[in-house]
Amino acid sequence: MNKRNDLPTRARSDTKPAGPVSSKAEMAAFLAEARNAGRTAPGTGRGRLVFALDATMSRQPTWDLACHLQAGLFEASSRVGGLDVQLVYFRGHGEARASRWVQDAAALTKVMAGITCRGGLTQIGKVLDHAEKVASQAPLAALVYVGDAMEEDIDRLCHKAGRLALRNTRAFMFLEGADATAERAYREIARLTGGVFLPFDPRAAGELRALLEAIGAFAAGGRPALEAQKSPAANRLLADLRP
Repeated sequence: MNKRNDLPTRARSDTKPAGPVSSKAEMAAFLAEARNAGRTAPGTGRGRLVFALDATMSRQPTWDLACHLQAGLFEASSRVGGLDVQLVYFRGHGEARASRWVQDAAALTKVMAGITCRGGLTQIGKVLDHAEKVASQAPLAALVYVGDAMEEDIDRLCHKAGRLALRNTRAFMFLEGADATAERAYREIARLTGGVFLPFDPRAAGELRALLEAIGAFAAGGRPALEAQKSPAANRLLADLRP
């Protein structure tokens, strides 16, 4: 059985604001500078991606589908430089865990196969905190999150997403179903990090796999690798992916 580590249960409290920003233009310039500082050239090393899943009971019917689709993350990335993926999930009463880093679909499938869904509330804040911590240790290209609900304070989540954005990590937020509250939160998290909001439709498994392949290529090789794919899924991401 793979060793898993408990996620942080709260955001760090020792971070202070950098100071007042006098205009929207200055804020935009600051964010652009922060993103460029964290960028690495394609092909210089393996990309890193956190694959996060809501494992509460409402997700049980599509958990096996997610296990199958995750192979797409590694498919295109292997042609660009490779990808290291960490599975993060939450379930039950405050349980949130992270797996070891894996480098292939078979290893990630093995990790996911040992997890069962349990009733509980969403813990998206813990996922964002964990991704920010990981990104502070070494570049983290992307956070992929799959869920169907949001039961937390949206302003707090947006604050955490902003901190993640400063680490140059994009959030690709997949929503299963049509929960309006969740959609508003997922869209805002994606926007703040320069990522993309996407539907997770079990009826379109082929399309979902293609999107994960495109995200894997982006995580491994950046925007140039995504542009080189020239696939409908890649073009869909590029249309919404902020430079």
